[in-house]
Amino acid sequence: MGAFSDKKYRNLFAEIGKSGEEIRARIDAVVRTFFYDEEERIYHEAGADMGYLTDTGNNDARTEGMSYGMMMCVQLDMHEEFDRIWKWAKTYMYLEDGENEGYFAWSCQTDGTKNAHGPAPDGEEFFAMALFFAAHRWGNGEGNFDYETEAKKILRACIHKGYDGRDGAPMWNHDNHQILFVPGCDFTDPSYHLPHFYELFALWADEEDRAFFAEAARASRAYLTKACHPETGLSAEYALFDGSPQTEKLPWGYFGNFYSDAYRTAANIGLDAEWFHKDAGHYAAPLRIMKFFGTPLEATRSVFETNGTPIDRTVLHPYGLLATIAQGALAVDPETASAEDLAIARQWVSWFWEQPLRKGVRRYYDNCLAVFAYLALSGSYRIW
Repeated sequence: MGAFSDKKYRNLFAEIGKSGEEIRARIDAVVRTFFYDEEERIYHEAGADMGYLTDTGNNDARTEGMSYGMMMCVQLDMHEEFDRIWKWAKTYMYLEDGENEGYFAWSCQTDGTKNAHGPAPDGEEFFAMALFFAAHRWGNGEGNFDYETEAKKILRACIHKGYDGRDGAPMWNHDNHQILFVPGCDFTDPSYHLPHFYELFALWADEEDRAFFAEAARASRAYLTKACHPETGLSAEYALFDGSPQTEKLPWGYFGNFYSDAYRTAANIGLDAEWFHKDAGHYAAPLRIMKFFGTPLEATRSVFETNGTPIDRTVLHPYGLLATIAQGALAVDPETASAEDLAIARQWVSWFWEQPLRKGVRRYYDNCLAVFAYLALSGSYRIW
């Protein structure tokens, strides 16, 4: 039925034999390292009442990481840190005017100076979902801390910019209901497709937008079925609306392969299975990935085309890849999967459990994905 209906969340760490005490201790240690360890933390306080997450590989703050941090905090009941991150984002990242008014600048320096004046839609959808959860878990405050009002404002911009006399472009294509890589472009990013979020937006967004998000949930599930290769399960970093990889060279390079953004697709499918259990054929993709790679070592030996052809290019985020494949195990249903398939899924969860958080300059993205995997695989990534 899915956790939205039956309120039951799987604990895959328990399924591989870990005790409740072990699981709690591990998550506590991961959270401590991520938020508070002086050497390894990603989160930093700023002044009396703000905070930000740093992309350690690029020395900036991104809407990706800021919105991820808010989602982590609401799941972990870290109210103060949530408010600090949200205030920093609203103070420095929010775009007050121009064609992107109502969106958030996707990258800022850690002093708040904007590096860009355009958004990345994965940030907006995570901001909105985290704010709705905060409203339901803690209640609404005033001004910018009226979480529900702020969430609705974000989604209103995402849908209505470029329409209703508003400048700019929307973050969703109104013809096919697919989220865009950036507003107004003609392609998408499979890892931006979060049908489990859209199901909830269809309940909580402005009433006039609810039917749009209900259709977006259906469209994204159908899209993911096409975007994930039928044999390997791999999706492209960027892809066209028919699911095929984006092969045109962009100013920053080719991104039609299974690369860093694309790792998140399996994790998203796993969480969709956990929350809503509405399979459009996409739930098979994570298991295909597990079988295609076989082991984490094989998964990280090179970059791959979606059809499985290896490319001589370095995998930048091997631990993040492991974390997302492990989270994808949530899509392998213990009631219907074969014993062999269930064993494969649990083996990937075991491999993830055995690996420590990443250290060093590139730890930001990997460890963000790892925190989400720890929450999801322990049954702690919940609908609020």
